[in-house]
Amino acid sequence: MASVDSLFRLDGRVAVITGGAGLLGYQHAATIAGLGGIPVLLDINGEALAANAARLAEETGCQAPTRVADITDLQALEAVGQQLLAEHGRVDILINNAARNPKVESAGDKDFSRLEHFPWEQWQLDLNVGLGGAFNCAKVFGAQMAQQGRGVIVNIASDLGVIAPDQRLYRVEGREAEQQPVKPVTYSVVKHGLIGLTKYLATYWCEQGVRCNALSPGGVYAGQNDVFVSKLTQLIPLGRMAEADEYRGAIAFLCSDASAYMNGANLVMDGGRSTW
Repeated sequence: MASVDSLFRLDGRVAVITGGAGLLGYQHAATIAGLGGIPVLLDINGEALAANAARLAEETGCQAPTRVADITDLQALEAVGQQLLAEHGRVDILINNAARNPKVESAGDKDFSRLEHFPWEQWQLDLNVGLGGAFNCAKVFGAQMAQQGRGVIVNIASDLGVIAPDQRLYRVEGREAEQQPVKPVTYSVVKHGLIGLTKYLATYWCEQGVRCNALSPGGVYAGQNDVFVSKLTQLIPLGRMAEADEYRGAIAFLCSDASAYMNGANLVMDGGRSTW
C-alpha cells in the first residue's frame, strides 16, 4: 500500500500549464515543481512568461521549460506537443488555466460590460480563448495522454461557474441603473462551459486512463480596491478572499494519484461563498 506522502508525488511527470504567465499559473507551476514534476509554462505573453519562469527558478530551483503559443491556434499547439514528446517522451498532466477576464469598467460613454452593449467581437474572443483554447489543448495533449494510457486534465473554472455573479459588487454610486457596470456575461459562460467540458472529457477517455476534473476557485487578492474587497468578503463565510498560494493543495490533489478515483468532479474552493 502506497504511503499518503507518495500519493502526492509527481516525480518526472510533465505538466503543461496554460496561462503560465499569470498569477495562478505561477502557483500551479510551483506546486508541480515542489512535488518533483516538470512544469511546462505555456502562454502567449512571452515577456511575462519569462518573468514567471525566472521567479520559479529563483524560488524553487526548478528550470521550467516555457513555450510561447496561442492556445486558439491548433497548429501551434500541435507543434508544442511534438516538441514535448521529442524532449520528454510524454505529457502526463494538462492544467487548462488560461482565460480572459473581461473588464467590468469601460472608458466609453456606454459601459460595454452590460449585456445590451457587449460587443459580439468581445464575446467571440473571450469564448475562443477560455473555451476554445481549453478544447484545443485537450485535443492535443489529452489525445497524447490517451495514447499513453494515462493522464490527468484539470480545468480551472470558478465559483462563477457554479453561481451567477452578484452584480451588486460592481455598482457605482450615482449612476443610473442602465449604466451600472456588471461582470461581463462571457466570464460566466466560459466558466460554466469548462465544467461541462470537464464532464465530457471525464467520460470520453476514461477507458484510456485519462481523468478530468475541475477546480472552481473563489476570488483571489490581487490589488482590488478596498470597496470591492469589503463587498465581496461579506458574501464569503470565511470572511476573506483567498491568497494566491492557497490553491496549491487542491492542485496537488487533483494532479496526483491522491485523486486517482476522482473523475468528472468539480472541486469548489471558494471560502464557502456558493454555500450561502
